[in-house]
Amino acid sequence: MTELTASTSVWLDFLKQQGAQFDADGAELLGFGASAPAPESLESFMAPLTGLGIIGVAGDDAASFLHSQLTNDVEHLDTSAARLAGYCSPKGRLLASFLMWRNPEFIFLQLPRPLQAAIQKRLQMFVLRAKAKLSDQGANTAIIGLAGPAAKNSLAEWYPVLPAEPYAKIDNANGTLLRLADSAGNARYQWVTKPEIAIAAWPRLSQHLTPTGPQAWRLSDIRAGVPQITAPTQEQFVPQMVNFELIGGVNFKKGCYPGQEIVARSQYLGKLKRRTMLATVDSNAVVAGNEVFSSADPAQPCGMVVNAETAGEGRSLALVEMKLAAAEGQIHLGSAEGPALHFHDLPYELADPQ
Repeated sequence: MTELTASTSVWLDFLKQQGAQFDADGAELLGFGASAPAPESLESFMAPLTGLGIIGVAGDDAASFLHSQLTNDVEHLDTSAARLAGYCSPKGRLLASFLMWRNPEFIFLQLPRPLQAAIQKRLQMFVLRAKAKLSDQGANTAIIGLAGPAAKNSLAEWYPVLPAEPYAKIDNANGTLLRLADSAGNARYQWVTKPEIAIAAWPRLSQHLTPTGPQAWRLSDIRAGVPQITAPTQEQFVPQMVNFELIGGVNFKKGCYPGQEIVARSQYLGKLKRRTMLATVDSNAVVAGNEVFSSADPAQPCGMVVNAETAGEGRSLALVEMKLAAAEGQIHLGSAEGPALHFHDLPYELADPQ
């Protein structure tokens, strides 16, 4: 599943010709040269999202099967919309978070590529007699994230009409264009297309948008308050701990799915005591899974970093899950003597369940 196809290899080779630098495995894009602008300084940019994978689910029972497995409504997902969805363990802890959309043939589940093989295998185990077949649909695909004030006009040649609101989507002969959650007041789009179309479009897109690595896109996710479950944080959070129901990732009116009783209990019985907050940290060494500590109770962690990216010299921006009560004190990374966290408003309210 992780092997490169010929068309994917052509896409990666093209990016290298444009100055892209990759990790030692040759698959994760790091950036576009030492002289390129820092990701956090970019206003309008385009980023090849080479670290994402896509599971496709096809068959007569694809929707009903996924509806019974995920936190969101799949059966009523139409072809003009995308949704967030979670996949939980029986204990209600998130194993994966997806961006989900469909066309007449497939329902697509997008997630970090390092998680894809294990998650796809686990879902396949529960297909049983359902008419649903899972496959790797990212192997022959180029995914580009486009963000900032110039993103709208840059896409006009391929999409004269753009998705009007977050999580709307448009399909045409050029592929699928999804509008995701706005970030820092700007619209963001994800273009899922064939490598040959992406290669042909790249020079014209780069007239309006600065090419950069996926770090800039992940930073925009963090600013938007949209978490992504990665390997260090699997099975750490009930969906509400990462604000997943506040951003449309949980439907409490649908039927059962693994962990559903615990997720529902967290929603309706008592006040939520943990949430995810937006913070800057005076460190470039912040990664998902790092624990955070309160100076008022230094002996035990009060939370965990969900996602983090470098956001300037000696500084990171992070989504941090933690006890709400601890937020009244000073929070530190790694230990009570570690770098301090400085909190900022999210673009949505941390509402209590109604």
